Amino acid sequence: MDFTNFKSIFKTSTQEQSKNHSGSEPMKKSLSRNINDNLQSLQSIYSNCSDVIFRHFMIYGKTKAVLIYIDGLSNIEEIDKSVLSPLMELTDKHSLTLNELLERKLPVSSIQKIGTVNEVIEQISSGNPVILIDYQATGFSVGLAKWEKRSIEEPTAESVIRGPRDGFTETLTVNTSLLRRRIKSPSLKMISLKIGLQSKTNVIITYVDNLADSTLIEEVRNRLERIDIDAVLESGYIEEFIEDSPFSPFPQVLNTERPDVVIANLLEGRVAILVDGTPFALIVPITFYSLLQSVEDYYQHFLISTLIRWLRYSFLLIALLLPAIYVAILTFHQEMVPTSLLLSIAKSREEVPFPALIEVLLMEITFEALREAGIRLPKQVGSAVSIVGALVIGQAAVSAGLVSAPMVMVVAVTGIASFTIPRYNSSIAIRLLRFPIITLAGTLGLLGIMLGIISIIVHLCSIRSFGVPYLAPLGPIKGRELKDVLIRAPWWSMRSRPHLTGEYNKHRQPPGQKPVPFKDPD
Repeated sequence: MDFTNFKSIFKTSTQEQSKNHSGSEPMKKSLSRNINDNLQSLQSIYSNCSDVIFRHFMIYGKTKAVLIYIDGLSNIEEIDKSVLSPLMELTDKHSLTLNELLERKLPVSSIQKIGTVNEVIEQISSGNPVILIDYQATGFSVGLAKWEKRSIEEPTAESVIRGPRDGFTETLTVNTSLLRRRIKSPSLKMISLKIGLQSKTNVIITYVDNLADSTLIEEVRNRLERIDIDAVLESGYIEEFIEDSPFSPFPQVLNTERPDVVIANLLEGRVAILVDGTPFALIVPITFYSLLQSVEDYYQHFLISTLIRWLRYSFLLIALLLPAIYVAILTFHQEMVPTSLLLSIAKSREEVPFPALIEVLLMEITFEALREAGIRLPKQVGSAVSIVGALVIGQAAVSAGLVSAPMVMVVAVTGIASFTIPRYNSSIAIRLLRFPIITLAGTLGLLGIMLGIISIIVHLCSIRSFGVPYLAPLGPIKGRELKDVLIRAPWWSMRSRPHLTGEYNKHRQPPGQKPVPFKDPD
């Protein structure tokens, strides 16, 4: 048997399947001068597509033409008013050619020439009607896309007491306009890509010229262009393809619905990715401390923001370690508890049949289930069910002797602490890591907790987000950038931008802007 030929045939077949899937050899057939040939090709492509409209009409009363659009994606009123009426009323008295008539006589701001069947399909799918004319090997795309879109509202997951109330929507053009409103400068650049063999989703890379490093921009573009998938329905699809460490529970891409968050990061030299069909924008690169910063930190007084930030760091440790410490102390280190408190805890656990480890795992899993149920239920009943469910189940479990009252308090405080983490995806990472640390505490005591903490720190030190160390600027230490990590320094003292990758524009603002108290000359 000739294995060489078999290998060659298998390789050729695999390559053909790869090309067919990735769309690397798309249909690049040029438009014909015969309109019937073009219609035959397009009607075969759009067979069984009742929403694709082929509107036949005549130009000059003798030249065949057809207008192709998708019902629901195009502005039908403007099609009738600005396209069909002017073209159907033309007479031979006009001395202009058909191309000149289309470009000069149609009251439409955007008219684009297209020459291939693929371009026709792309424009129709984007909502732009296409005009095909007999004896013309060129089609014309008319910018009359229009579809239903959600109004601009405040993001529910990132609400603030003080700050802008607008948020991104599912429409890409609306999202880019929200960014343009805030940076009225041509230095705000936007690079457009299409990702998805079937969806052909519009994706925009946006950055501020001379602030973002060119190598970072190129790396972002390369990672996006490598994506080969059928469809991109949400920015989460893209996030999983561009992460540096995909198996890490910690997010390496920041997602947000707020335009002001995107602009603030762009002004620090980062790059944002906007995806059509989702209100969530992606920001890269990020650090661990970016996930613990709230947008409202920069709108309040810096002393208050610093205090809240330290409170947030403290509750992060509580959310991660409190149940594990409770289990370790009750199981292995009872001498660390004052005698009166130890007797009180022992009395409350007299009728509990489970060890502390099983008890805390039972309560934590129940609490996480209630939290998930509150999210999935309708908004009107979700919060009520989660709160009432927690109270009823907690009280019933204590009355039945399945868990102790101190354990219910520990789990409740832990749950409240996890709610103080601003980013939902980072909160999930902490909740996920809580369970292995509890297990280590129940088997090895405080030694197990220390091993868990060391493992997490080592893991965090090994992660990078687009080349930026995850624990920067504390690991490695960059003194000037600590003004926005452990504290939130006043704006007039943050004169330099963070150094992310490569070359960067260091100076954010000139010195000497500290407020000076007014002195009465008298």
